[in-house]
This record gives sequence, structure tokens and C-alpha cells, in this order.
Amino acid sequence: MMAMDQIVDYINLHRDRYVEELKQYLSIPSISALPQHADDVRRAAEWTATAITEAGLENVRLLETPGNPVVYGEWLHAPGKPTILYYGHYDVQPVDPVNLWTSPPFEPTVRDGEIFARGAADDKGQVFMHIKAVEAFMKQQGRLPVNIKFFIEGEEEVGSMNLDAFVRSHQELLASDVVVISDSPMFDRGVPSICYGLRGLAYFQIDLRGTKSDLHSGSFGGAVANPAFVLANVLAAMKDRSGRIKIPGFYDDVRELTEEERAEWRKLPFNETRYRKELGAPKLFGESGYTTLERVWGRPTFEVNGLLSGFTGEGAKTVIPAVAMAKVSMRLVPAQDPDKIAAQFEAYLKKVCPKTVEVKVTRMQGGKAWMAEFDNKFVRAAGRAIEKGFGKTPVFNREGGSIPVVSTFQEALGVPSVLFGVGLPDENAHAPDEKLDLGNFHNGIIASAYLYDEIAGLT
Repeated sequence: MMAMDQIVDYINLHRDRYVEELKQYLSIPSISALPQHADDVRRAAEWTATAITEAGLENVRLLETPGNPVVYGEWLHAPGKPTILYYGHYDVQPVDPVNLWTSPPFEPTVRDGEIFARGAADDKGQVFMHIKAVEAFMKQQGRLPVNIKFFIEGEEEVGSMNLDAFVRSHQELLASDVVVISDSPMFDRGVPSICYGLRGLAYFQIDLRGTKSDLHSGSFGGAVANPAFVLANVLAAMKDRSGRIKIPGFYDDVRELTEEERAEWRKLPFNETRYRKELGAPKLFGESGYTTLERVWGRPTFEVNGLLSGFTGEGAKTVIPAVAMAKVSMRLVPAQDPDKIAAQFEAYLKKVCPKTVEVKVTRMQGGKAWMAEFDNKFVRAAGRAIEKGFGKTPVFNREGGSIPVVSTFQEALGVPSVLFGVGLPDENAHAPDEKLDLGNFHNGIIASAYLYDEIAGLT
């Protein structure tokens, strides 16, 4: 234990320096979605490589992909000990609308114990936390208690389109015992948590065409189908009034929630009234028979993400639109297969769509759900590390979002993942005024150091 006290003392001593260094990282506008920031994205990759080199990792290099480079580094001098593959990303979301930021998005600013900047929580702050945990061991002891590989990509915010191929073609390089990912929030402020499950995703665009061009609604109304109206009916046919999805076979493979999980989740400090008010919703709605947390974490969904049709400008224009478009997505739960769901959805769409319009459906994105077993030894080790870093026993929860690479690691490398996030639910990860609580950042560095120590003890 004395050795860990030495590590924690080092981390406590250098907390101000960490914040100043993090500000440098956050000031690089590495927006992967915008081609004009390509040089900034590469600069962020190089900054990351320099930081992990200075922390003490070896064989650090940028590995090229058809898109942005992967930053790789390793330290493999703990024979007989497990190997951690740490995954994160150095790219960030766009910043629009800029006028809603209190301070400029790439001028990191500390207010009330939180650092505000694009990338603060998602994901540069959480990547940097692990870099500093490595540094503490290397500076104080000259070695790590485990073997570790860093794998930091630059395309997470644009769908990681080159990641699966990269992982599959570098299986030997990335071989490990467990993947650690810090790219998720805690359950709530003051309630540290370990996430052991994520939902998957199936995303589509529906295009309907009724005529070759928009028509005058007086001259032609009543003679042809209106694609906007057809689309509304088609979308309404996807769910019943209780929120249950009507696509045949949709629920066939759903892994049901266990009574143990439902009992654990009922103990969580979750207030539905506060949740509803924070969202500004007049009333909550979801699949009947389930609580809000069960719906968000453990049940699949069907959502309309966008609609486009007809005249939407100011004033009136009496047209029958020629086309109507919707973007829709389904969040999937463990055991549901995105390709199978896609086929079921496409078949049902063609069945409910009348012959009065042409229908085209395009598959946009997909990813499998992921879940670690509740009693996985790495998940439990992470729980102990969080407790030592934050001084509180963490809760165990799932997340409603998706990180498709987690199932890629499971399938391609055959290793479990641990989601070890220290963001907060109100961190504004994809919105103006993104922030990271500096208390969580600091405790996260300590918890990361304990995680390496705990995983080392699993042999």
C-alpha cells in the first residue's frame, strides 16, 4: 500500500500543472467532421503522441489509416501481469452554435471548479487522466504494475469508419486482456459509477416520392397521394400507443432485464420528477411496464431523428410536396443484431407503405449492443479503483448510448471492456459549454492509477 500512497501523493502535488497542460490539449480545435480542421486534427494526434512519450510509454507512433491517424504507445515490462488496452479519442465535435458558448470553445476556461472547452469531457480530459496516471507511476517507481497499450483514435466523432478494419488488421499489436475506455459519464454528481452495458444502433433514411415535382394543391389536391401525409402514416405505424414497436420480430432476440438488475436500479438515487423538469417535458413517455431507467438502459427504441418535406418558409405556399424524407434510428439491446433488425424494418416499411409513392430506404449506421457480465472480475476491479479514487462505492449501471467499438473489441480481440468514465450527465458533451468537473478529473487520475494496481493483482 505504501507504494500507492507515493503515487497518490505525486498526483496530489501536481494537480495544478495537470490543469495547465490539459488547457493546451483542449485549445487544439481537432474537429474531425470539418475538412478545414484537418491540420488541427493531426496536430492533436501529434500532441497526444508527445504527451504519452513524456509520460513514459515506448514505441510511440502515429499509425496511418485512410482517414485520421491512430496514436499508439506501449509499456510491456510486467511479465506475468495482465495487459490493458486503453482506448480513447482525440477528435472533438463541432462547436455550433458558437454564440451559445459563455467563453470561446477552444479557449479553456475554469469557472466554479469546472473547465469549459470543447473536448473537456468528450474525450480529451478523460484521455489525459490516464496519461497522467501512467506518468505518476513512471516518475515515482520507474515502472507500471501492469502492461499497457494506448490506442487513441481521431475519428470517433464521425462514426469511426476506419476503426473496425484497423482493429481486425492489427490484432497482434492490440492483443490484451481487457480494454479500458473512459468516454462516459458517471450516474450523477457525487455518484461515481461503472457502466457495464451500452445499447446498439440501427440508423436509416427513408425517402418517399409521389410525383416528379411539387404540385399546386388546388389543381391537383385529391388526385395524388401526398408523400408528407404518407410518411406521417408510415411512421405512426411503427409504434402502438403504449410505446411498443410494431415491426414483426423486433423483440425476438431481446435480452430481458434480470430481477437482480431491476432491483439494483431501483436503489439508485433517481428522481423522475426532477428528471422531467430538467428536460422541460410536460410528461414522460415510454414503453409501458418499465421504469424510465429501464427504458433508457435496457429496452430497445424507435425514434424519428429528422423530417423534411414541402414548404417550410414564412407565410403560405399551397403545394403538394413531391418528396418526403425521414431519418430514423433504433437503439438496440444485448442479443439484437443490427443487420437482422434492418432487414425486419425494411420488410415492414415496404408492407405499410402504399403503392401510391415510391419508397427508398438507406442504411446509414449500425452497431451492436454490448454488455459485460455483472460479476466480471475486471468490472469489479474497476469498482474497487473508483471507490479508492472517489471515496465512495460506485453504483453499477448501463448507458442508453452506443460505442460500437466496444463490441468490435469483443469480437475481433476476444476481450472484455470496462467503461471507466468520470464525466457528468450535464457535461454538454455535444453541446455549447461542454465542461469537465476538475474534482472528478483529479479523482479520476487517482482512480486510474488504482485501476492499474487492481488489475495487476488479478493474476
